Formats: sequence, C-alpha cells, structure tokens
Amino acid sequence: MNLPKTGPIGWLRRRIPRGLYTQSLIIIIAPMVLLQGILAFVFMERHYEQVTKRLSTAVGQDIAALIELRLANRSAENEAQLVRIARERLSLNVEFLPGQTLPPARPRPFFSILDEQLSKQISDEVKRPFWIDTVGRSNFVEIRIQLDDAVMKVLAKRNQTYASNSHIFILWMVGASLVLIVIAILFLRAQMRPILALADAADAFGKGREGPEFQVRGAREVRLAAASFIAMRDRIERSIEQRTTMLAGVSHDLRTILTRFQLELALLGDGPEVADLNSDVEEMSRMLEAYIAFVRGDAGEAAEPTDVPQLLEDLKRAAETHGATASVEAHGEPLAIVRPQAFRRCLQNLVANASRYATRIVITAIHDGRRLEIRIDDDGPGIPADKREEAFRPFLRLDEARSQDKHGGSSGLGLAITRDIARSHGGDVTLESSPLGGLRAVVSVPA
Repeated sequence: MNLPKTGPIGWLRRRIPRGLYTQSLIIIIAPMVLLQGILAFVFMERHYEQVTKRLSTAVGQDIAALIELRLANRSAENEAQLVRIARERLSLNVEFLPGQTLPPARPRPFFSILDEQLSKQISDEVKRPFWIDTVGRSNFVEIRIQLDDAVMKVLAKRNQTYASNSHIFILWMVGASLVLIVIAILFLRAQMRPILALADAADAFGKGREGPEFQVRGAREVRLAAASFIAMRDRIERSIEQRTTMLAGVSHDLRTILTRFQLELALLGDGPEVADLNSDVEEMSRMLEAYIAFVRGDAGEAAEPTDVPQLLEDLKRAAETHGATASVEAHGEPLAIVRPQAFRRCLQNLVANASRYATRIVITAIHDGRRLEIRIDDDGPGIPADKREEAFRPFLRLDEARSQDKHGGSSGLGLAITRDIARSHGGDVTLESSPLGGLRAVVSVPA
C-alpha cells in the first residue's frame, strides 16, 4: 500500500525509520508502550484514586469520632484519654490547642489526588472549618480542625491517607518492559546478522570482489533467501567459467590459423599484395583479441588496493605519446579497492578514444572514501546527446568517417568493454558534455 506523500500521513511517512531493525523494534515497542500507558491510566484513575478515597474516608471518620467524644466531655482527663486512644488504636498523633485559630490557607499542589480526596472527606465527615498540609512533612499529613474553644491538631502517617505502594506497581511494570525490550533487541540483532551477511555477500559478488565466508543461518525465510543466493552465485560462476574455457579454446584455434597465415605470407616475400594481406591478418588479430576480451570481461582478477594517482599518471603518459596534451588532478584518498588490470583497461579505452579525436585531455579523480569517480574531459568533436547511450552498444561506430585505417583498427568495442568493466565493479560509465567543449566520460565505482 502506497501512503500519501502530503498531509499528516506524509509527514509521518518521512519520519518513519527506513531500517528493518528499527522498524521491527518500533513494531514491538510501540504496542508495549501503548498498553502500559493504558494500564497506568486505568490504575491511576481507578485503583489508586479509589484506594486513596477509602483511606482518606477512614481518617476523616476517625477524626470525626474523636471530635464527637471530645464535645461530649471537655475535661482535661477526657482529652488525655482521647490523645492516648488516638495514638495507640488509631495511629494518630492528636493535640488540642486551646485559644488558637487556624493558620492561613496554603496554596494547593498543582496535582495531588491526596489533597483533593482528603479535603473532600474531612469536609463531608467533620463539617467544620479545617486546614491541611499534605506537602510540608514528607512522612506525615498535618490536619487542623477548628473547634468551639480550641484547635484540634492531628498528625497522620502519609500511608494512612493514600495508596503509598503505587510506585511498586509502576516499577514492576517498567522493569518488566525493559527486560522484554532487551530480549527483543537481542533477538532482533541475532535475526539481522544473517540478513546483513547476505547483503554483504551479494554486494561483494556484484562488485566482483572476494566476499567473506558466507554461511546459511538464521530464520527459515532468511535461510531460504541465502540458499537461493548461493545457488545463483554458483550458477553464474559456472557459466563464466564455461564461457572462459570455451573462449580459450576458440582463441587458441584461431590464433593458430592466423599464425599459419603469417608464416605463409612471410615465405611469399615482399610485394604490394603481400603487404595488404599482412595488414588484413594483423587487423584480424586485433579484432579477435578485442572480441575475446569483451566476452571474457577480466572477471577472474581479484580486487586489491590500487594507487589511483599513479594509474592516472600512466594514462597521462600514454595520451601524450599519441600527441595529445594531458593533465591530471587527484582529490581524496589515493588508494581504491578495484581490479587493477581491468580498471586500467577501462580507463585506457576512454583515454585512447579521447586522444584519437582531441588535442587536450584533463583527467580528474575524486575519491571520498566510499566512491571513486574518474572524469576524462577532452576538447574533441564530442558525441551528440541523443547518441551517447547508443555509443555503448557493441560493434557500433557512430561516425563512419572514423575508419579503422585512420584510427588504428577500432572494432567498436571500446566503450562496451569500458561499461562492462565498470559495471562488474558495481559502478557505471556515463557520457556528458565537457567544459572543454568536447566529451566528458565519467567512471563511477564503489571503492
């Protein structure tokens, strides 16, 4: 299902993590947090509030009973007896303060179920002016009741007036959630390792590199995907090996025939006809080597750290031997992980094309640690924009005026081989307009 890209859903979509690991954690944690929020709300709204209400009612009723007994007998002996009974039987510290009045009212706490419930129950049970302090003393609640001739001061333990064990429930709930989250994280990480290993193996294989030893493990679906990848990799490697073996045999047979032609022509002596035949045989040899190299693709070479600035200097000297003026610029990391000979041939084809049709060449390398980009600019005639992609097709020469005799036996495979090598590295080759007025070839590969 495709979610909208605008509005609240689009805003949420842009902020959802893209990783499978993070999304799986959200799928596990989000319902858990929602459930705990509902449980905490129900507990605070029902259990905690009801228990606090009952405890506050009990304290209010005890205070009301003591007031009734004191009003029935106001003697000092009776007050002392009430103080003793309150302390021993009701766990209340009671003191009668004759001639005093209630202190000024204190500001109520911003959020206190205890203050609200205790005030309500004392008001309902005692029905006299009162003053309470639920903030001042940490372990006690102070209550003062205005009597006719005195103030009754009551100190009650805080756990007598509200549900003091609620934090235990919260701690158990949070602790159990943390344990479950840790277990979920460990389980997901164990399940993600085979997926990441499969991704690394596929990436290394796509770039033509020797990847780490890959083993089939993990969940059933992951194991199935891994087994399918291994089978596909083995089929591709067998196909490449069979093709290479077949081409080796074909090239050996054809080279043998060409060598025989050359020997027979050498025995014929010198003459215009022999010179033309020698030229044709040499042309056939070059074309044969180009065809075989294109089909083989240099896939058997191992990737290794390669000195990019040194490689570009070699290409510069090769271009200057063909009469072009070349310059080199290198930025970033000097070493890149590529197949040295294949990558050299990829760039050689581009530089050779540029040196055929241009007088000035600028070779630039940019390596940011993740990708290597090589730009080859020239001031030649270039290629029309609508023909640039077509130029990579094998055996295609866009300009028939650029004959094989004039440019050293071009077979129309140079750009096709270049793109094939770049893509075997996990990259690509593109053609653009050059600031020098000619063509820019850009080789971009992961490195």
